[in-house]
Amino acid sequence: MSSTKSKAAAEAGTTIEHAADASTKGFDKTLQVMKEGMEKATKGLESSQMKLKEGVQKAVKQSEEMMAFGQGNMEAIIKSSQIYASGFQDISKHFAASSKASLEESMAFTKSLMGVKSVKEAVDLQTGFAKSSIEKAVAESSKLTDASVKLAEMAIAPLTARVALAVETFSKTA
Repeated sequence: MSSTKSKAAAEAGTTIEHAADASTKGFDKTLQVMKEGMEKATKGLESSQMKLKEGVQKAVKQSEEMMAFGQGNMEAIIKSSQIYASGFQDISKHFAASSKASLEESMAFTKSLMGVKSVKEAVDLQTGFAKSSIEKAVAESSKLTDASVKLAEMAIAPLTARVALAVETFSKTA
């Protein structure tokens, strides 16, 4: 019986050793799988953080570019307004000077009309004044039209440049 007990004890010891060995191998494998999973999770997290950081940097850069573009637009509007105001002032001065000259000519004509001695002389004087007045009015009108067109072109130039820049900029991003 003692040999049966020793044999059973030896088998039990061997079984325990196999079980302990299998348990250790299983635990080691579990640790290895967990370690690999944590490494993958860490790499995934690092990759996600990198993509998030790049996205934030890109958004900040685009925001800065849009603000700079908006500022450029505002500067173009201000410059255009200044050009228009200055040009309109110049045109107004020219118009006032032309009106003053016309009034002075009318006054001189009225004085000379009062000094005529005949109806024929009055008609001739009136015809000459009318012809001269119409020619001057047409010439002044032409000058004012040319100045207005030139002013409009100059005032719109900064805005046209911004529109061209916008088309160029946004066609690159599209």
